[in-house]
Amino acid sequence: MTTTTLIYIALLLLTCVGVIGSVVPVMPGPILILGASIGAGWLYHWDNVTVSLIVSSVVLVMCFAIEQLSGIWGAQKAGASHWGQIGSIVGLLLGFIGLLPALPVGGPLVGLFFGPFIGAVVGELCYPREVAVGERVRISVKAGVGIVLGSVIGLVIQGLLSLFAAIVFATTTWHLGFGNIG
Repeated sequence: MTTTTLIYIALLLLTCVGVIGSVVPVMPGPILILGASIGAGWLYHWDNVTVSLIVSSVVLVMCFAIEQLSGIWGAQKAGASHWGQIGSIVGLLLGFIGLLPALPVGGPLVGLFFGPFIGAVVGELCYPREVAVGERVRISVKAGVGIVLGSVIGLVIQGLLSLFAAIVFATTTWHLGFGNIG
């Protein structure tokens, strides 16, 4: 195998990591796919990767927008207040760095999944409402579930978009990496 073929295989692996990274919170998935397209452009000339560059750039922007809006959408559908939304962000950050007392094991990955839920519930519980305790708890848990579901739906959409961008990269550049192998 030639050096350029090995580099191309590394770029393909980078797109695979990008697809995985698009569904794992705080891992830069779509940017890795764009990076693979840029690397292929640098290695094989830019005119050979135009389609891949355009698709991966559009997917990156779409994934960024989805990431920002999916939690908010879930919160709105569940009737969460701003307190719940802020609590979910705080919970995400605390979960990521492992500071949630309820999560002594599992590390940051577990904290990324449970932190926003716990933070949203706590935020909603702190929101001043004139309702009974049982109703307050029900509203808080509903808000937490809504925020988490919105985020999970957003991650699935980001994963599908990133998979599409990776497939476009592979199909439009395959001949560049393996076209000279007899």
